[in-house]
Amino acid sequence: MSRKPIYKLVDMKGRILIPKELRDQGRINYGDIVRLGLSEGKVTVNKVEIVEVGDQSPEAVEAFVRSAIQSMPERTQLKMLGELGQILQRKGAGE
Repeated sequence: MSRKPIYKLVDMKGRILIPKELRDQGRINYGDIVRLGLSEGKVTVNKVEIVEVGDQSPEAVEAFVRSAIQSMPERTQLKMLGELGQILQRKGAGE
């Protein structure tokens, strides 16, 4: 990794882009879950494999579901997609 500091602007929604070089070295890929923290006044970003037990926030639940789906075989993913499609059809039909 480059030893030069990397500077990024925070956008209006509080987002920053993690440069590819850092994502690669941190093994952070599309769809991965990261935990944000604060330690001694510094924001930390850590890739996690599983969401901590007891965290029921909408963001944690979504991260858990996304992680679970990614680890499923494609056949299971497609079966679930079909089931979700049926639910959406029933909702659209007014059930």
